[in-house]
Amino acid sequence: MRTLGVIPVRMGSSRFPGKPLADIHGKPMLHHVYDRAKPSKLDELIFATCDPEIEDYLDSVNLPYVQTSNKHDRALDRVAECGQKLNLDPNDCILCIQGDEPMLSADLVDRVAAPILCGFPEATLLGMEIADRSVREDPNTVKIIHNSSFELLYTSRSPLPYNAYSDLSCHLPRRIYGIFGFIFKRLLQFSSTEETYLERVESCDSNRILDLDFRQTVVPVEYRDSFSVDCPADLEKVKKAFSNL
Repeated sequence: MRTLGVIPVRMGSSRFPGKPLADIHGKPMLHHVYDRAKPSKLDELIFATCDPEIEDYLDSVNLPYVQTSNKHDRALDRVAECGQKLNLDPNDCILCIQGDEPMLSADLVDRVAAPILCGFPEATLLGMEIADRSVREDPNTVKIIHNSSFELLYTSRSPLPYNAYSDLSCHLPRRIYGIFGFIFKRLLQFSSTEETYLERVESCDSNRILDLDFRQTVVPVEYRDSFSVDCPADLEKVKKAFSNL
């Protein structure tokens, strides 16, 4: 089974235009993502983009990419097109590694891929604990609701689950950390399906899976000081964190 990692990047982020090329200590954010994911066990790691500015940068540093349509609103649809252009087998494993996770580590990539490579489940996503209540209340952070078997039930930008911090015996709430895994045929099924109501109202494509005939399993990971970049203020957190490494 081939394992392909795809980093989808585009300049047109609604909350942070030009985000992939935002500078972090002399290197664009997308390059940090690549460098941190590269030591993983992936067979191949590649960018997917529709923007000439990003292509120019990737050409200048000799990093691989696939040119994709500029019609995609969702990252997973861009990743699906990339897999098709690379002639991925329907039973291969494909990972979407979001381009706004400059603090990811290779072990997180491997943890998302591992269950799929073992034959079950057919789709995974990384769920990181939320230790800070303000992060849980931030609409830029997508929260995860899962059952006791860690099957994804719902994702929301609202501060869910209710009373998450009231019982210290319970697990902390979790957020989506931008690494998703699929058997490729399931990603193609996802991508061939129209945007759903819950996907649209929550502005989160993981909710599209709720209308399909397969489920996504949450891969739990403990809290780490690893910040996703959703807006310019997050970039400053990352810069400060990198300075302390």
